[in-house]
Amino acid sequence: MARPERRTVRDVRRGNRGMLLRTLYFDGPASRHELTGLTGLSAATISTMTGDLLADNIIVEAGQVDSDGGRPRVLLRVNPAYGYVIGVDVAETHVRVELFDLEMTEKARVDYSLRPSHHDIELVTRRILAGIDVVLADGGVPADRVLGVGIGVPGIVERGQDTLIHAKTFGWDGVPLGALMRAGTSLPVFIDNGAKTMGQAELWFGAGRGAAHAVIVLIGSGVGATVVADGVVMRGSSNSAGEWGHTKIALDGRQCRCGGRGCLEAYIGAEGILDRAGVATRTTDWQAALGRVLESDPQVIEETVAYLGMGLANLINLLNPERILIGGWAGLMIGRDLLPGIRAAARANSLAQPCNATSIILGELGPDAVALGAATLVLEEFLDTSAPLRLHAAS
Repeated sequence: MARPERRTVRDVRRGNRGMLLRTLYFDGPASRHELTGLTGLSAATISTMTGDLLADNIIVEAGQVDSDGGRPRVLLRVNPAYGYVIGVDVAETHVRVELFDLEMTEKARVDYSLRPSHHDIELVTRRILAGIDVVLADGGVPADRVLGVGIGVPGIVERGQDTLIHAKTFGWDGVPLGALMRAGTSLPVFIDNGAKTMGQAELWFGAGRGAAHAVIVLIGSGVGATVVADGVVMRGSSNSAGEWGHTKIALDGRQCRCGGRGCLEAYIGAEGILDRAGVATRTTDWQAALGRVLESDPQVIEETVAYLGMGLANLINLLNPERILIGGWAGLMIGRDLLPGIRAAARANSLAQPCNATSIILGELGPDAVALGAATLVLEEFLDTSAPLRLHAAS
């Protein structure tokens, strides 16, 4: 039997410092006195750690509040100008790069179009690297003030030194995006599945806040999900949990882009909906075309509501979430007018007890949530380590 790893004093201090910083970020501004109650740490520990964080300029004073009979208490908060983070959304039809401060206020953005049939990895990498340069220039931010770059991509992200991406719909089979990015920039790079980055954004800043058991579904050209259990994102043994779009809803059904048949994505993904409506997708503006279909094709609308409700019912029966959030650009378009019907279809296909415990709502952060969530990959690392900003050589 393996012995548990011993935690050193340094590990404990790092963990306490990260907990304090997370508390200030999500629950601040707060006084030192309030922080002792929120974190359970002693007043002496809080005093020492906040002093160090103030000295590093990671946190700043944010005014004062009256105390009961004593001197006013100083409020503390994370310094939003301490550094910046970059989020990237690699999607079917675009590469979007956004620059944020630590309050996740957007400072600059740039979009590059992609043809749905052309996702050459070298082209995508060049777009990301060019976008980093553009948002830094437009935002007036030097590279040495950037904490890192987060990237949301389709498919399965195999963690490791090279960060291999398996995205069959893009023709990517183990492409080393991590290695390619390291060759082009000295900034730290963090990569995850786009549905998971969108899910993290909604959990931290959107409609998922406060939910311990939730599923955040992304419906765009592809379909995926983030599953949260006891407040923790489920990743699975190989980081591929959440491939909801490739669960089967029909035996020998419609051909899916993954190569299989009967996948949910082939019925409720934007390309699948357009194909069922007889719209050629190779040269079409998918968002405009989907809008026209949702306005004028009752049969496709009825089918889409039924298929989506069936897919959500499977999540309800299997996972018993308290909340399901529908996001992604296509999901938000579909849900905007059809949410009552989607809820009814889910209820008709699920068990009554878990269905009664589940609310089905739309995400709050809009179609840009993937890039925002990708930026939180960097922010999460910063909050966990709370190390002073390391200077990076400009690429």
